[in-house]
Amino acid sequence: VQLQASGGGLVQAGGSLRLSCEASGSISWITAMEWFRQVPGKERESVATITSGSSTNYADSVRGRFTISRDNAKNTVYLQMNSLKPEDTAVYYCAAQLAYYTGDAPVRARTWGQGTQVTVSS
Repeated sequence: VQLQASGGGLVQAGGSLRLSCEASGSISWITAMEWFRQVPGKERESVATITSGSSTNYADSVRGRFTISRDNAKNTVYLQMNSLKPEDTAVYYCAAQLAYYTGDAPVRARTWGQGTQVTVSS
């Protein structure tokens, strides 16, 4: 599975951005799609998750402002980010949780896309 993220940029506080993440390859292996973010010197943190059944989960810091969604026809997941704050500034990564078999052995893994920079100015 390969992931291609896009949509980052520079925005003023209170503004909006939409990130996109297109998946290709063994799409059937994907059980959930995620967005993470990371700032220098800190651990990568989970921002939002959407499962193959379209259940969603959000970090407390973004709940009510960010919305994760998916377009199965386009194999694409989106992260709509509204009411952005300077503390949302980070490199955002999309990821896919995978489940498949190697022979008879079940495998669970996570694969990552490249990061996209989001900068929110005050």
